[in-house]
Amino acid sequence: MPELPDILVYLDALAPRIVGTTLERARLASPFLVRSVDPPLTHAFGTKVLGLRRLGKRIVLELSGDLFLVIHLMIAGRLRWKEKGAKVPGKLGLAAFDFTRGTLILTEASTRKRASLHLVRGEAGLAAFDMGGLEVLDSTIDEFRDALARERHTIKRSLTDPRLFSGIGNAYSDEILHRANLSPVTMSDRLTEQELTRLHDATIATLRDWTRRLREETGDAFPEKVTAFREGMAVHGRYREPCPVCGSPVQRIVHAENESNYCPTCQTGGKLLADRSLSKVLKADWPKTLEELDERLNRDG
Repeated sequence: MPELPDILVYLDALAPRIVGTTLERARLASPFLVRSVDPPLTHAFGTKVLGLRRLGKRIVLELSGDLFLVIHLMIAGRLRWKEKGAKVPGKLGLAAFDFTRGTLILTEASTRKRASLHLVRGEAGLAAFDMGGLEVLDSTIDEFRDALARERHTIKRSLTDPRLFSGIGNAYSDEILHRANLSPVTMSDRLTEQELTRLHDATIATLRDWTRRLREETGDAFPEKVTAFREGMAVHGRYREPCPVCGSPVQRIVHAENESNYCPTCQTGGKLLADRSLSKVLKADWPKTLEELDERLNRDG
C-alpha cells in the first residue's frame, strides 16, 4: 500500500500537471470504484483543480465549487500519467481522469478491487475521512507519546493504526522499528523514555529519508514504480536476507494478511519471535534463537 513517502511523491508529480487545470471528465471502467452518490461524480466535471492534499494515505484533489475528490489506492492501486484521452487499461484499469494537460489513469493489480473514489462537498465532508492520526513529521515527543498512549497495542500495530499515526503502513513501520532497534511486539505501554525517544526519532528520520530518496529517484517524471518493496530497505521484504547492520538473517512473523520483518540481533536480543501459524504446528519445537534455527536447518537440510 502506498504510504506517506509514496503519497507525497505522487502529490509532487501531480501538482505541476493538474493544479490550475480543469477536470474535464472521468471515465469509469469499474462502477464499484465510486463509493459516494451525493454529490454525483458528474458535478466534478468542468471544475478547476485548486490544490492537492494528503489525508492519511488518501490523495485529495481540491476542486472549485467547494468539492473534494478523495482517492484511496489501498494495497494495489496505482496512478499513471498519460497523454490526454488515453484509454483505460483493459485488465487493471479502474478509471481515467481527463485534465487539460493529460489523463490520470487509476489501476489496481488485484481482483479484490479495494481502491475507492469519493466526491464530497466542503471541509465538513472531507473531515469524515480524517482518522485522527498524528502527523508525525511535525510532531513533538510529547505529542508522539500521547498518541502512542491512547491505546495499548504492540508498537508495530500502533504505528500502522491510522487513528494513532497518519500515513504509516506495513513497509515503513518495519523500517522504523529496525532503525529504532525495537521489537515489533513490544507493547506500547512498556517503552522506556529512552526507547520512546528512539522510536520518535526513527519514525521522523525514516519517513524523511525515504521521501527524499523517492523524490531524487523520480525527479520531474511521474512515479511509475510505487512499491512496498524497495531496494535499500533494511528489513521489509527481505526475509532470510542479511541485515545490513549486523548480517543476521532477517526474520518474519505473519498475522493474517500482514507480516512483520525484523532482525533478531538488532531488535530482539537474538530471540526469534513466534509466528502464530508455524508455532502452533511446531509447538515445543519452535526455535527460540538464531542458533537453534541454524541447528534445525543444518539438521534438516
